[in-house]
Amino acid sequence: MLKEFKDFVMRGNVLDLAVAVIIGGAFGKIVGSLVNDIIMPLIGVVMGGVSFADLSFNVGEAVVKYGAFIQTVVDFLVIAFVIFMIVRSVNNMKKAPAPAAPAAPTTKECPKCFSTISIKATRCPNCTSEIK
Repeated sequence: MLKEFKDFVMRGNVLDLAVAVIIGGAFGKIVGSLVNDIIMPLIGVVMGGVSFADLSFNVGEAVVKYGAFIQTVVDFLVIAFVIFMIVRSVNNMKKAPAPAAPAAPTTKECPKCFSTISIKATRCPNCTSEIK
C-alpha cells in the first residue's frame, strides 16, 4: 500500500498540481499586496482620501465592512484580468503555424493543344509539338 501511495504521489499530475497550488498561493499574495497596498490607496486618494479598509456601517450589533468587500472584488478583478492575459498569451503562442508556401507546380499546359502535361516535358505527348 505504501508503494502504491508513493507511485500515486510521484505521478506527473499530482506533482504538477502541487506546484500549481503553491505558485497560485504565492501569486495570490502578490496580487493581494498590489490591490491593498497600491491600487486601493490610489483609488482612495482619487475619491477624496477614503480608506476602503475602514468603510463600514453598523446594523444593530453587527458591523458590515463593505470596504473590505470592495477590496476583495477589486482583488478578484485584478486576478481574473491577469489570468485572462496569461491564457490569451498562451493561446496566441499555440496558434497554428503559418501555412507553408504552395508547392511548385508539377504540370503545365501545352500551348498548342491545351492539354495538361508534365512540367519537365519538352514535347507534348498528345499533339507532339515541341514545348520550350
